[in-house]
Amino acid sequence: MSEVSDKQTLEQRAINAIRALTIDATSSVGSGHPGMPLGTAPMAYVLWTKFLKHNPQDPNWHNRDRFVQSAGHGSMLIYSLLHLTGYDLPMEEIKRHRQWGSITPGHPEYGHTPGVETTTGPLGQGISTAVGMALAEAHLAATYNRDGYPLVDHYTYVIASDGDIMEGVASEACSLAGHWGLGKLIVLYDANEVTLDAAAEVSLSEDVLGRFDAYGWHTQHVDDGNDTAAIEKAIEAARADTTRPSIISVRTIIGYGAPKQGTHSVHGAALGDDDLQAAKDTLGIDWEPFTVPKDVLEHWQEAGQTGASAQTDWQDLKKRYQEAFSELAAQYDKVMADELPVLESLLPSFELGSSVATRSASGKVINAFAPHVPQLIGGSADLAGSTKTDMDDEGILSRDDYRGRNLYFGVREHGMAAIGNGLALHKGVRPFVGTFFVFSDYLRPSLRLSALMKLPVIYVFTHDSIGLGGDGPTHQPIAQLMALRAIPNLTLIRPADANETAQAWAYALTNREGPTALVLSRQNLPVLDVSKGSVARGAYVVAGGVEEACDVVLLATGSEVSLALAAKARLDADGIATRVVSMPSFELFDAQPDSYKAAILPPEVTKRVAIEAGAPLGWHKYVGLDGVVIGLERFGESADGAKVMEELGFNVDNVVAKVKAL
Repeated sequence: MSEVSDKQTLEQRAINAIRALTIDATSSVGSGHPGMPLGTAPMAYVLWTKFLKHNPQDPNWHNRDRFVQSAGHGSMLIYSLLHLTGYDLPMEEIKRHRQWGSITPGHPEYGHTPGVETTTGPLGQGISTAVGMALAEAHLAATYNRDGYPLVDHYTYVIASDGDIMEGVASEACSLAGHWGLGKLIVLYDANEVTLDAAAEVSLSEDVLGRFDAYGWHTQHVDDGNDTAAIEKAIEAARADTTRPSIISVRTIIGYGAPKQGTHSVHGAALGDDDLQAAKDTLGIDWEPFTVPKDVLEHWQEAGQTGASAQTDWQDLKKRYQEAFSELAAQYDKVMADELPVLESLLPSFELGSSVATRSASGKVINAFAPHVPQLIGGSADLAGSTKTDMDDEGILSRDDYRGRNLYFGVREHGMAAIGNGLALHKGVRPFVGTFFVFSDYLRPSLRLSALMKLPVIYVFTHDSIGLGGDGPTHQPIAQLMALRAIPNLTLIRPADANETAQAWAYALTNREGPTALVLSRQNLPVLDVSKGSVARGAYVVAGGVEEACDVVLLATGSEVSLALAAKARLDADGIATRVVSMPSFELFDAQPDSYKAAILPPEVTKRVAIEAGAPLGWHKYVGLDGVVIGLERFGESADGAKVMEELGFNVDNVVAKVKAL
């Protein structure tokens, strides 16, 4: 046998190692998605052995290439790749695929499995998140690289499926990727022409590459998904085009080698004993289950070891960079570590008695932080003027200048949030994204993934209630407050005034355990005396202090806190001792010690009224069965905001009446 034949034989066996592990793991557990890995194994082999720059011994190396398996249902593809190239993913974990406590869950999860760059599975999210990763690379490269010192220089690679390409979020994000000219984003499109239900032709007939041409992408097609030479050539061509993102459509056969290959039957079910053996016979897999032949494993691990050498070279470059650009190098280290200045010293102050919309206060805080927090980057879905998210003098990021820190996403809320996740995952930047609060529904799946991955993305949601006025019920959020509070790991803060807003921003930037949603008013709100309170504790007494006995407790958030204070004045005058509690964050209050909670909400005071211009669901855990919630169980109206609030019960007379009825 010739040397070339030997190499080809080893290559084919290395590809089949992915297929074998996929068959074994899914068949052992009796569930999973073997079809995608069986079809895409050759393109994954080419990418991981010939192009991907990574170090299995240091999965967090800054300058590694990022690999995103957007088609997360075929998770045995990435688990096989990680195991074979030497990540800390032993065979015992492959055997425990989809089992309780394993690090090989049904869909890849960031922070759970070494080498997994992002959580995928909800289709469209992976490819969209990858746009954010590529954007972070472009921004950091433009900011920190100098001639001869390519400190930030890596690619973002994606394997995406037909389902990913169909999802609307992918269309939004990929449109932006083309607009921004993200030349280091390369997508391998697994064009197997099969979906879960049927052949793709029953639901997809568009010219996919034509669509991406229109987005401004570099497009190519490979006719045979097993032709590794053609795949390699296409990736080389994609890398050569540095001004456009690239998509390579690769015609694969889903479930390649299995008796039902090419059909939807092999998409999401284990092969079964008979089909399992038939597939292995067809593919020439003659080794025992859950094993890898020695020469094949050595071949894969050699590919994994090349990244260690690349990292050593990069570390040498970084030393020279530090000597040549010491201040810039120090800043780079700080942003990559997400170091922050003392934020409290930077907070703007707002004069008591003045009146400021919390969205406007938020804009002032952003601009107070921006010069001192160089990693801060973000923007809005075509609402910067309304959400007050622009950073003065920081420029708009564009394909002509990636140094800009203001991101203009256009009317693409869902793609915006997914890109925000990618920015946070890349590190070196702290992203914020903004839109009207009611449009949180458009981006909720991406926000949910922010929370699942515990990413420190900051969501700036303005126009927070019926108080926004004339735009009417289409724009007035009702259920959104409670809907977002239901998401684990998400901290929602609805500040009562400008000073609470400043505190909320300080908390959001220091919160690295998950996303923070800032819910802000369109209308002006009086600046209150909140000097004794702390937003970071979730709730505190605004009036009727903890040392004072009270007959009733009024709890409120946002614009309703000033309403509660006005009602207190009436109630006190009528001889009803009233305490007002501002509760900007359920999550932060719930995390406090029981002693603090009891001091704010004395157990013996059972007469409690909660006031919030949103759905009342959820408030009864604070007001109790004897308490009352003044909320909304209907949509709003189009009128002046103050008029809408008045007519729908958010007025002093109604609050006083509810208290007296108790």
